Amino acid sequence: MIGYYVHHHGSGHLHRARAVTAELGEPVTVLTSLPDPGAGFADAVLLPRDDEGADPTGTDAGGALHWVPRGDRGLADRMAAIAAWIAAARPAAMVVDVSVEVALLARLHGVPVATMVLPGVRGDDPHRLVHRIADRVIAAWPGELNDPPYLRGNDVRFVGGISRFAGRARVPDPRAPDVLVLAGAGGADFGAREVAELAARHGNRRYLGPGAWVDDPWPLLCGAGVVVTHCGQGAVADIAAAGARAVLIPAARPFGEQHATAAVLDAAGLAVVATRWPAPGAWPGLLERAAELDPRRWTAWRTTGAAARAAAVIEELTGARERRAS
Repeated sequence: MIGYYVHHHGSGHLHRARAVTAELGEPVTVLTSLPDPGAGFADAVLLPRDDEGADPTGTDAGGALHWVPRGDRGLADRMAAIAAWIAAARPAAMVVDVSVEVALLARLHGVPVATMVLPGVRGDDPHRLVHRIADRVIAAWPGELNDPPYLRGNDVRFVGGISRFAGRARVPDPRAPDVLVLAGAGGADFGAREVAELAARHGNRRYLGPGAWVDDPWPLLCGAGVVVTHCGQGAVADIAAAGARAVLIPAARPFGEQHATAAVLDAAGLAVVATRWPAPGAWPGLLERAAELDPRRWTAWRTTGAAARAAAVIEELTGARERRAS
């Protein structure tokens, strides 16, 4: 059994967990406070949230950790539930995406840990701690394009962008719009009002986001003239898998995660990047630039086989691959 902890900020981490789990040769239990983990796992442990306490204090333990608010019952119940599952299931390994504290808890139980890392400025003490105690560090982007200093000196495996759609045939929806705006569940710095401003100049547009979801956005991603979205790891990997021309607008995130990704994509010429939601008059130029992009360049993001490469790293900790080969 493998445990897979998924943070509750956004659904992209869960999509990534499902993609990796599908490549693993042994059962996976997902541990998360996301309300509905869905199919794809052998079991699920639903955790209490740890960010709903009243006026928490001491959240960073003097800078040693990221989120351990004193007196927070949700935090206590959450950690107790994870510890109880570890004691009962005796997992061969724990994948943590992402939490310094959960990775440390698993390692204190003697469980090998693979931690998923994110881009940004992460040279602080808690990040250095989790990179040191993890048995494997997995970066879901290509190291050829982004090899940040804070990861050097660790056993880092750059597996490429992990997309839930990787390997799926590109069959575009003929009704796909010229401009597809994808907001995402984790929240972006734009929404329906901003998209309406865009539509005032470009009427053939469609918005996917809170209040306007579709079960399967893949055909729209494949068929859209230009995709406008944020720079979350899942969104970027999905666009790369679709080979879509894109205008990317990084959202404000801790440690500058999305702005770091945006800078890499801009430097590599993979997408057009705007640091904030553009004024209406700026859109024609941005969309024209995006239309001139060569979508074949997205192969540099290495989405093909990325989930399998991540699974192979995890199975190094469990010995599953060696057992199947013998």
